[in-house]
This record gives sequence, C-alpha cells and structure tokens, in this order.
Amino acid sequence: MYRYVATLLYAYSAVALGAAFDLSKVNGSIDVGQGQQAGDVSTVNGSIRVGSSAGVQDVETVNGSVRFDESATAQSAETVNGAIVLGPQVAVRESVSTVNGAVTLMRGAQVGGSLENVNGALRIEGAQVGEGIETTNGDVLVAAGSRVEGGIHVEKNHGWSWGRSKRPSVTIESGAVVNGTLEFEREVDLYVGAGATVGAVEGVAPVRHSLP
Repeated sequence: MYRYVATLLYAYSAVALGAAFDLSKVNGSIDVGQGQQAGDVSTVNGSIRVGSSAGVQDVETVNGSVRFDESATAQSAETVNGAIVLGPQVAVRESVSTVNGAVTLMRGAQVGGSLENVNGALRIEGAQVGEGIETTNGDVLVAAGSRVEGGIHVEKNHGWSWGRSKRPSVTIESGAVVNGTLEFEREVDLYVGAGATVGAVEGVAPVRHSLP
C-alpha cells in the first residue's frame, strides 16, 4: 500500500513539475499541444504535430507527416513516408529526414544537423541548415535570406528508377548563402542568383542558369 501511494505521489509531482514523458503509439496520430513538453514522440501509422512553443525530443513516424508549429523545439525529426514542415522560428538541434516526402523550413527555422530525403521537394525559406542538404530526386530551393552550411549533395539514382526520373532542379536565390561543396552525382538544373554565395561545384556538370 505504501509503495502504491508513493508511486501515485511521484507521478503527481512529476506532472506538477512539468516533467516530459515519452508519447508512443502504433496506429494513430499524436498532437503535442501548445506550450507542452514531452520526451520522445513516435508512432507507426499516423502523423505527428508539435504545437507552437512546445518542446520535444526525438520525433519519429513511418507512415505520416510531421509538423512543428511556430517556435517549437525538438532534438530530431524523421519519417519514411510523409512530409515534414518546420514553421517559423522552429529549432531542431540535430537532423531532419524523410524518404518519400517534401521538407519545408519556414522563415527563421533552424536545423542544427543535416536535411535529407530521397524523393520530394526541399524548400528552405529564409531558414538555416547546419550540416548540409542531401537528396536523390528532390528539387531544392534555397530562398533569399537562407543559410546552408555543409553544401548540397545530390546522389546518383539507384535501383529500378535509375535514369528514369526527371532531372532535379536546384535553385539558390540572390541573398542566400550555401557554404561548402555543391556535389552532383547526376545531372541537375542549377539556378544561381546573381547575389547568391555558393561553394565549389563538383561532379556531373550541371546546366547552369542565372537568376536576376
């Protein structure tokens, strides 16, 4: 009886102090409310949404999208089949990755690690990436006011789709900065704004254009 009461008191104290608990499901979506704190957040079949100013650790799903509302924070974010959206001023300390899905970073968002996918557009809209961008078939937009450290890497196609998908488009607008090598293992259409700062271009020679 004493142990039972002590357990209840401990649980109550933890909730009262705002302790972060892991949230996990197999089937179903998870919504972390505005301003709430949680540990790892995971599901298999379902989407995950982290409300504005909420804080979580590792976020992971298999079949579903991941969305962070304004000023949310996380350790990392990963899905297999689904898009990932980081709202304004969101901070993810490590990597953000998906296999089949678009990734969007809105103005003021920050990713401390890498930004990766295989299929789907990658849009950096006035945001920052700390350890590079990597894709295989995705179009890449680094918009004005964005900063990417670690370059951009477009990998060669592998498997049944080799040589069949369209040529990716990589656009770096005026006022954007990409520090590091732009490495292309396949042909791409590379659009570079007149006022953009970019590193060396290596690999398969891209079709190069100039933006105003």
